[in-house]
Amino acid sequence: MALQTIELDPGVAPVATVIVLHGLGADGTDFLPMADELRLEALGPVRWVLPRAPERAVTINGGYRMRAWYDILGPDAPRREDEAGLRESFAAVQALVEREIARGVPASRIVLAGFSQGCAVTLGGGLRLPHRLAGLAGLSGYLPLPETLAAERHPASTGTPVFLAHGRDDGVVPLVRGQAAREALRREGFEVEWHDYPMEHSVCLEEVQALQRWLLKVLA
Repeated sequence: MALQTIELDPGVAPVATVIVLHGLGADGTDFLPMADELRLEALGPVRWVLPRAPERAVTINGGYRMRAWYDILGPDAPRREDEAGLRESFAAVQALVEREIARGVPASRIVLAGFSQGCAVTLGGGLRLPHRLAGLAGLSGYLPLPETLAAERHPASTGTPVFLAHGRDDGVVPLVRGQAAREALRREGFEVEWHDYPMEHSVCLEEVQALQRWLLKVLA
């Protein structure tokens, strides 16, 4: 599955790449404002890659077709995950990472980030990559396929920094699911920077500022 991408290219050879995966029914353009807000000039030129998920029928929305990284089968998603769709998106994101490496940006200078469904693919796919990335950032999401993480996470992921942030009043992906992701990753030995905010299923300024500080640290 080759993904369409929106790219913000610095015009010169980038020193780092940030790949951001959008949420259900959204589009890569949703994170153009955040890319503008994140001030990373201290690092040097940075390329932003904002892929677009393919359109697919989403069961929980009555089969309506929308951009989605995987199907959502019902409200009891932890027990009814679309494993095939997830793994397809994991592979598509790996192809994006491999393309960045081929374009001259080493894996150690690539951050993979995502919101909601994009967070799930970031965590699930990023930990299975045969490369150690600069970091993984998940906003308002959860860890998919947690029962297979220990067996399937690639040894190369060891030590990858993780940033997680969540809204305390999130009615779409409850806070407890974000907290469960945090604890599962810490049990696997990952250093997780955690933030929660008095917001719903969204992104707030304080969160963007915290993410900026984290990016400057992991890409320093």
